[in-house]
Amino acid sequence: MAIARNGLILALASLLSTSCGYALAGRGSFLPAYIRVVGIPPLENRTQYQRVEQVLTDKVRTEFINRGKYSVIATTGGADAVLSGAITSIVVTPAGINTQQLASRYLFTVTMRVQFTDSRTSEILWSNDALAFREEYDLSKPGVDVQAAAFIEQEGPAFERISTDLARTVVSAILEAF
Repeated sequence: MAIARNGLILALASLLSTSCGYALAGRGSFLPAYIRVVGIPPLENRTQYQRVEQVLTDKVRTEFINRGKYSVIATTGGADAVLSGAITSIVVTPAGINTQQLASRYLFTVTMRVQFTDSRTSEILWSNDALAFREEYDLSKPGVDVQAAAFIEQEGPAFERISTDLARTVVSAILEAF
């Protein structure tokens, strides 16, 4: 009887002490614990579109801050790690038309070079020389014929949405080591 009871206690303790090892996406980080301050200087813009680097840099900074674990500074000095990068291309392609045969939906493909470096060791913790982000977005002004090249400049709110999604993708890739 004592052996059965001890076996039952051992089995219960074993079940209660095990965990599946899963964590919520976006909550973990493979980064060293001493990384608390992230330097994010302005991204380079190697495209024809103006201001996209400013918007995207701000969104990446905000995304790191929203993770709640990191302080963000706009320079490399004093940072535990530094995110650097360049927007290398933006391709805007009509993806849908409305009843007037005007483009109403666009496919955005943004390609970036991104590197995340440990300032203490100069080790590259994560990098991607051809990070591609593709997403479709509706034109916010139905019935207006806007050329793809002018879309980003004329549709600030649309690029704000794109930048938010792209920043989330970049930060998640860095923190989750994808």
